[in-house]
Formats: sequence, C-alpha cells, structure tokens
Amino acid sequence: MKREKIGGQAVIEGVMMRSPNAYSVAVRKPDGSVSIKKEVTDKKKRSNWKNWPIFRGSFNLFDNMYLGVKTLLYASNEAYDEDEELDDKALYLSVVFGILASVGLFMVLPTVITGIINRNIEHPVLLNLLEGFVRVSIFVLYVYIIGHMNEIKRVFQYHGAEHKTINCYENDCPLTVEEARKFTTVHIRCGTAFMLLVMLLAVLVFSFFGWQPIWQRILTRIIFLPLIAGISYELIMVAGKHKDSRFWRALLTPGLWMQKLTTKEPSDDQLEIAIIALKAVIDKQEEQETETTQGVKANA
Repeated sequence: MKREKIGGQAVIEGVMMRSPNAYSVAVRKPDGSVSIKKEVTDKKKRSNWKNWPIFRGSFNLFDNMYLGVKTLLYASNEAYDEDEELDDKALYLSVVFGILASVGLFMVLPTVITGIINRNIEHPVLLNLLEGFVRVSIFVLYVYIIGHMNEIKRVFQYHGAEHKTINCYENDCPLTVEEARKFTTVHIRCGTAFMLLVMLLAVLVFSFFGWQPIWQRILTRIIFLPLIAGISYELIMVAGKHKDSRFWRALLTPGLWMQKLTTKEPSDDQLEIAIIALKAVIDKQEEQETETTQGVKANA
C-alpha cells in the first residue's frame, strides 16, 4: 500500500485513520483504557464516473464527512460512556446539514457581506478579491474562536498527533511515540489546507463571472462549488505525492500556515492513541487485501 494513501481525522479523545478500503478509530476511555474499532469500507466498487478526476473530489468529500460524523459519534460514546446511535438516514442528514451550514457560512455569507460593505469599488476582480478576503477572514476567525474551547483544544492536540504519526509512517520510521514526537504537526494533505485552497481558488473561478446581482452570485457560488472542490482535491493529491517539491509546498503554504491554528502539540498518550489507530487500519487493510486476493484465486 502506498504510504500517501493513509489519511485521518481527530475525534473526541481519539483519532480515526483511513486507508483505501478500511478505517479504524482509537479512543481513550475514562478509565484510561483504549477502545478500538476497525472496519472495511468500499465493499462495493463505485461507478466508474465517480472515480473520474475532478468528479471524485466531491464524492470523496461527502464520504469523508459521512465517516467523520459516524466516527465522531462512536468516539463521543466511548469517551463519555454513553450509548447514542444514529441510523444511516440520520447520519446522511447530519452530513447534508453540515455541508449546507458550511456553504452558508463560508460561501454565501462572504458575498452578502461584500455586497453590503462595498461602496467605492467597481472593478469585478477587486470585488472578488475583497470577497475572498472576507471569506478567509471568517474561516480564520471561526477556527480561532472554537480553538479556545477546552474540548476543541484537545481535539486539535489529537489532530497534531494524527499528523505526526502519519508523517512518521510516510518517512519509513518505526511507529513509536519517541519517533513520532520528532515530526511536525503539519501535513500537506490536511483537510485544513484543502478548505483554504478551495477558498483561494474560488476567487479565481468567480472572477470570470464578474460581479453579478446578489442572487446570481449566491447561485454561482453554490453551483460551481463542486467543481472548485474537485480541482482542489486533485491539487492536494498531487501535492501529497510530491510533498518534497518546493513548487507544491509553496502553492499550499497558506494551508500549511493555517494548520498552526488547527493542530497543537500532543502529549505522549495522545500520540499513543494515533499510533494504535494507524497500526489498526494497516492491519485491517492488509487483511482486506489478503481476502480479496484469495477470492480472486478461488474464482480463477
């Protein structure tokens, strides 16, 4: 398995790791023990067109949000000794609501605010640049505010642990707390970098439409968001494969800077959780690949 194929997410008192065909979650329980869950994903192969470049970005984003909500609920139950469950319908509704809220906050609200504060600017490109500035400012302010909540601070520490562990793995180092501690909390394929890239790329794309009336601007931002997300996804994936390239790191530098807000230095026990989650998903991925190989041989 290519090492850049591993991704992850911080959850309540834990870390979720994902490989191409599996995921795992490791959560620290109140008594100090570790709860581990690992499952296979993508048992049914997607339609070919859902794997096309650009198109796959939006589908992967939805899949990741669905899995994120699912694993966050699991982590919350384990960390707080609760027993709350959501069926698939409720999970999908949660994802849809999350997408709508994000679109409203980071796409619709900035263009509305820009239209209100704009008085003397008439050039469409300058107006779109102003909107982009407002959009990024709202995002940074949002992250800064939630980052001061005690529970979110710990999530950001687990986010740092996730990145350090993946960086350790991708550099072929032993998966130990001592080795992982040496690495940075920044990772080029982070979702934070993806979000910021979407916002910056949006300035370029929306500039082609000039400065339309408010309802046309809102529709344009909603309709073209999947395209922008798809292009951003492809750029992030290429950058992940060439993470030592100065060009790609320079392109994603704003997103790497932004991770200074969304990641914090983890403690050793948080690194331990991230390592447990990574080892678990590697084991599950290898188990799935073995079963697939045996199935092919049996049918031959």
